Amino acid sequence: MMNVNKNKLSAVLLGISIMLLLPGCAGKGNESAGAAAGGQAGKELKKLVIAEPLHYTGYLPLYVAQREGYFAEEGLEVEMLQAAGGAHVTSVVSGDAWGVIGGPESNALANIGNSDPIISVSNVVNRANVYLMAKKGTAPAGSSDEELKAFIQGKKVNAGRHGGTPNLLTQYLLLELGLDPQKDVRLLEPADGSTVVAMVQQGAAEIANGAEPQISDGMDKGVWDEPFYKFHDMGDYAYSVLSVKKSTLEKDPETVQKAVNAVVKALKSIQNDKDMAMKVLKEEFPTLSDTAAQAALDRAYEDRLWSPDGVISEEALDKDMTVMVKTGIYKGEYTYDGLVDMQFVDKTAAE
Repeated sequence: MMNVNKNKLSAVLLGISIMLLLPGCAGKGNESAGAAAGGQAGKELKKLVIAEPLHYTGYLPLYVAQREGYFAEEGLEVEMLQAAGGAHVTSVVSGDAWGVIGGPESNALANIGNSDPIISVSNVVNRANVYLMAKKGTAPAGSSDEELKAFIQGKKVNAGRHGGTPNLLTQYLLLELGLDPQKDVRLLEPADGSTVVAMVQQGAAEIANGAEPQISDGMDKGVWDEPFYKFHDMGDYAYSVLSVKKSTLEKDPETVQKAVNAVVKALKSIQNDKDMAMKVLKEEFPTLSDTAAQAALDRAYEDRLWSPDGVISEEALDKDMTVMVKTGIYKGEYTYDGLVDMQFVDKTAAE
């Protein structure tokens, strides 16, 4: 009898134990379902490094793709690597970075004699995002070629890094105005583009090229007024594009497609959600005043800075390369197909 009671007691205790364990099991099951519903939640993200020459608002779509989870939705974890002095391109050549955001003309230079050329896969900034500012109170009264030529001649001009797009555009303008960049102005070419405000503030330069957030920062500090010349008036211009090595396209097209998917989604989102754009802008540039941040964002929308769909047109590339050829820094030939591959952007449009 005693043995029977012991057996019954053991059975009851076992039943209670099972009941106590069941909620825990059910909880784990719900967590797994939640992770599955979250797409990439719970999965290890593939880490990529994208090099940028400077941290600035023109690259806001990439920061949106990071902070709003568009890369993560594609199973990617992207780190932005700031590499000044042209190192953003060489970091891809060396393999230190998976991709690069910058001008296709820089890729063209790096591709000379390179058996594994860098190919552009998505547009980001489709305007020549360069502006000229003059020391406060000294800007020219007019914008005619004659007035611009007379004003710029003999000045100390911070043109930015030698070979960089802002530098080339500045030289291109000088040539178009009939000025010799090497003789008619004092051309300053610092490798670090972040020093542009300080150089004018300290009197080292009288004219400087730059973009946001530098423009608003300089205005906030009383260094200069509104830009007196805007290169974005050139229209469609492949200024900053996402590029990777050709071997990456061939060996891992799936990852390239995922990155392009995220970038194109960010480009479309930023066109329609200005509140989200401002939120990410403030997160990326926390030292900007509210006034400067708003001015930077207003300028981007007014000047139609960002590509709406990631497409790099032949016209946009040709304008970029025309500047290269005019300034004499690029003497070779180029082809659209040799610098650009739109298959990944085309696929996002088809879906």
